[in-house]
Amino acid sequence: MRPVIIDKVRIFDGRAMLGPGSVEFADGVITRVTTEPAPVAPASADVIDGTGMTLLPGLIDAHTHVFGAESNLELALAFGVTTELDMFMGPPEATQALCAAAGERADLADMRSSGLVASAPGGHPGVTMPLLPTVAGPERADAFVAARQAEGAHFIKIIVDDGANHGMSLPALDRATVTALAEAARRRGLLTVAHVSALWSARLALDSGVDMLTHLPLEAALDEAFVSRIADERRVVIPTLAMLEASAPETSASARAGRSLADDPRIAGHLPDHARTAMAEGHEGLCVQHASADHDFGHALSSVAALRGAGVPVLAGTDTNYRPDRACPVVHGASLHTELALLVRAGLTPAEALTAATSAPAEHFGLFDRGMIAPGRRADLVLVEGDPTKDIGRTRSIEAIWHGGVRFDREAYRKRTA
Repeated sequence: MRPVIIDKVRIFDGRAMLGPGSVEFADGVITRVTTEPAPVAPASADVIDGTGMTLLPGLIDAHTHVFGAESNLELALAFGVTTELDMFMGPPEATQALCAAAGERADLADMRSSGLVASAPGGHPGVTMPLLPTVAGPERADAFVAARQAEGAHFIKIIVDDGANHGMSLPALDRATVTALAEAARRRGLLTVAHVSALWSARLALDSGVDMLTHLPLEAALDEAFVSRIADERRVVIPTLAMLEASAPETSASARAGRSLADDPRIAGHLPDHARTAMAEGHEGLCVQHASADHDFGHALSSVAALRGAGVPVLAGTDTNYRPDRACPVVHGASLHTELALLVRAGLTPAEALTAATSAPAEHFGLFDRGMIAPGRRADLVLVEGDPTKDIGRTRSIEAIWHGGVRFDREAYRKRTA
């Protein structure tokens, strides 16, 4: 594979803007990063002039649902998402096969998955999935985690949800069981990610010692004491603002950022027709289908601001569960750009939002081969027009994408699907 040099380009390395410089990669790996005048390029290298552009690490969506669809991983890659962290997929054989295919193919975003989730018998989501393994008590936790690890799970997803957001009253995992799951996973070197649906479930998950919380309550903002505990105990939060915004009751205060994305020509031009319609009009797959009077998206924004102020790591994750036959308005790849905009609305700087979608998820999920622009890291790269550390909307102005050093043919994808 010929070496590639991107020259005279702003470099956001995953944590900070390094300034104008050049990045060289070959055989799928970054070989040189410099802000000094670049040496004369070898005749064998392909040189790209990055004047006026910014080079980013490939984006990582820290909460998705792929549903076994290769097309979702291709859609993600078309918008610069080079890695998806899938939070529930089965059956295990299909999950293993898709993870393996995604790791081998340059035309699909890479994928890590929790596989099957831990939930209460008769609870969410198992009440509609009778064949889903459940955890009947703390004495069953170790066997559950062992089975998921044997199936190739990269982390353990735990559901702490009583169904209220879906208009149901369902049994939920208790503290003893969630604690046992967290301890069993820790013994096996696996992270735990807890799906929380309300303040009570967020507190239960934190009390139980899980590593990460995903989602935020809509009925109230996290209070100062709770945020301080999250910070002191070094936990991590994946807010999934794109999903929460789509699910919360609509107000006249501001237009929904996720819906308006369908009208942005930088996005819409590369969306398959069904995905564009789902983004603009879809209502399937939302995390709240039965809102209460105190649900307010502003509470989630306030919680993110407090988490950021306390120094809690915040990761960019969309909770997309779109597929071509499921009109979820939160769409693979494209909706991560909504997530970035909403993180900035919540108080993160654009650079902090970019970190939340690059080096931070790589670090906290142990993906130490990616997430940074540095020698030895994977050549997962996104070249955008302008400077997204000043205007986060610039992440949508994609000029080029490389996955494992292979350039993704975005124009061919557009012609084939849009």
